[in-house]
Amino acid sequence: MQKMKVRKAVFPAAGMGTRFLPATKATPKEMLPLVDKPLIQYGVEEAVAAGCTEIIIVTGRGKTTMEDHFDMSYELEQSLEAKGKTALLEIARRVSSLAKITYVRQKQALGLGHAVLMAKELVGDEPFAVLLPDDIVDAATPCMQQMVDAFAQVQASILGSEVVEGPAISSYGCLDCTPTQEDPRLMLVKDMVEKPKFEDAPSNNAIIGRYILTPRIFEMLEQVTPGAGGEIQLTDGIKALLQYEKVYGFTYQGKRHDAGDKLGFLKATVEFALKRDDLGPPFREWLKQFPL
Repeated sequence: MQKMKVRKAVFPAAGMGTRFLPATKATPKEMLPLVDKPLIQYGVEEAVAAGCTEIIIVTGRGKTTMEDHFDMSYELEQSLEAKGKTALLEIARRVSSLAKITYVRQKQALGLGHAVLMAKELVGDEPFAVLLPDDIVDAATPCMQQMVDAFAQVQASILGSEVVEGPAISSYGCLDCTPTQEDPRLMLVKDMVEKPKFEDAPSNNAIIGRYILTPRIFEMLEQVTPGAGGEIQLTDGIKALLQYEKVYGFTYQGKRHDAGDKLGFLKATVEFALKRDDLGPPFREWLKQFPL
């Protein structure tokens, strides 16, 4: 039997980004720049590095700047070329040639599960990745590449996970899981608990915004009973999937930044800037003037 491959990646990006108001009143949160690159581009580059050739972005009203960003900009390119700014021209052209990118509208923000369900027709009958643009993972080997490698072994849905110590686990979905003998980073999932009390958490393995899902998840999401506000939660769909298929958690190697949070966004900006060869040294010297 031929092994399944992950060729498509879904990016839920229809949210209103209210935590970043007023900046997100007219600018999609996914387009906020982390140093000099919009948040969603980090995720798209990660998916492409993992072998995904088709990117599906689930959008909503007011998100057309994302489409413009990944499209060709003839006026900009002609201007840069005429001025001989070849390095900047290459940067601009690279963005529009990353992958085949398609868009589907989520007319109402009815939960993460509903956003993923919107991509059903474009995904078809094959496994696919889901990346939340808010979660920026800084890793030597891209997080999704690590998960694709694990998927090649188990041929089953995989949920990105990180260890969260102490009461902070109450802010996450939490895995009830058992490490496999083949790889302790790969864990067989028995159940999931959404934002448990610290004392009730089945483990310290939190779910983060990286998934590889088999196409059966769409059937599960179509059957999920909507919760508060009519929302369909991805976690509920995955819990239903557990009745039919194995699901694994995977502890990736790398550092995650929650760029959907103001403090997390600031921390990511500083860390990414300090790692840059062109910005790091002068930025580090500038920071020394502050009494930290």
